[in-house]
Amino acid sequence: QVQLVESGGGLVQAGGSLRLSCAASGRTFTTYAMGWFRQAPGKEREFVAAISWSAGSTYYADSVKGRFTISRDNAKNTVSLQMNSLKPEDTAVYSCAARPGQLHHLRNWGGNYWGQGTQVTVSS
Repeated sequence: QVQLVESGGGLVQAGGSLRLSCAASGRTFTTYAMGWFRQAPGKEREFVAAISWSAGSTYYADSVKGRFTISRDNAKNTVSLQMNSLKPEDTAVYSCAARPGQLHHLRNWGGNYWGQGTQVTVSS
């Protein structure tokens, strides 16, 4: 059974930092692009960041570029999102996703596998 389990969410003041982690189990994800999406209340889910299976390529939404950094450890089947300079508009449920193939496929079409999400709240 494939599972993606996120951790690391919480409440932080504007300008602060959080680090999200996603632990994958049930299969090997070394050929999968992995990434993060978020959904704020009353809004559609939006792409945040993605990383290729080799970790050689990354892609970020314009709204988080320069503030967020995605990384992965294939030996541990984990992907992380370091979030710095957080803003109240970053408040959302953040979900980990995985999709075989290219990272732009994940960015455009979402994941074949999804985690349940972790809440990130940024207070002003």
